[in-house]
Amino acid sequence: MLKKTKSLVKFDYIMYTCLMLKVNGVKISILLFVCSLSFVASAQEKDTVIFDSTMIQLSGVVVTDDDLESLSYTTVFDKTIRRGVIADFYGYFSLVTFPGDTLYFSYYGHKTSTYIVPDTLTDNRYSIIHMMQKDTVNLPAVTVYPWPSREDFARAFVEMQPYDDALRRAQRELSGESLAFVAARLEGDASLAYGTAQGQYNTQLYRGGQLPANNLLNPYAWAKLVKDWKEGKLKRE
Repeated sequence: MLKKTKSLVKFDYIMYTCLMLKVNGVKISILLFVCSLSFVASAQEKDTVIFDSTMIQLSGVVVTDDDLESLSYTTVFDKTIRRGVIADFYGYFSLVTFPGDTLYFSYYGHKTSTYIVPDTLTDNRYSIIHMMQKDTVNLPAVTVYPWPSREDFARAFVEMQPYDDALRRAQRELSGESLAFVAARLEGDASLAYGTAQGQYNTQLYRGGQLPANNLLNPYAWAKLVKDWKEGKLKRE
């Protein structure tokens, strides 16, 4: 309706111009009058084409196809009418389209997808849930070296000092001699004394008034000792 009003205003302006012209009055007035009629007819024809089309208020939400997580600020572009919108924080969008329009959905890290508005809709409002796939880009493998050149690597390799591996260092630090050496230099405190006394008390409760066990007469202890001796577990590290 707005476009038709503008056309009528232009028509009134042309008619006013025709009345103001005095040179060859009749011929110029007739010529301008015919031109104005053709202009108004073409403008009304364009308005008829636009307003006869069935406009659709298309709304929806853009989500991922794997976990249905909303894609915030997705770009939705109507290629047919060259207009678009940006979805909100929750992935919601709404725009006016026409049947058969092609919509482009683009989001960083996802494949650009399309959607064609159906031409069989009977209502002027339509809602969709559009899913987008993640775009995985496989980059070539990159090996990072701490040396800028082969010459620096060769010099570092030659000047490298040998060292023990972690396993040998752990075995040396946890050997019986090392633990005894460390234990001999630890001072006793209240927590250690309490722990020792509590352990003795628990042992007495476990025996229940019986004689303490003597492993010298325990055949299972002797069997384990012989087995460890054959397997070499009694050797010093």
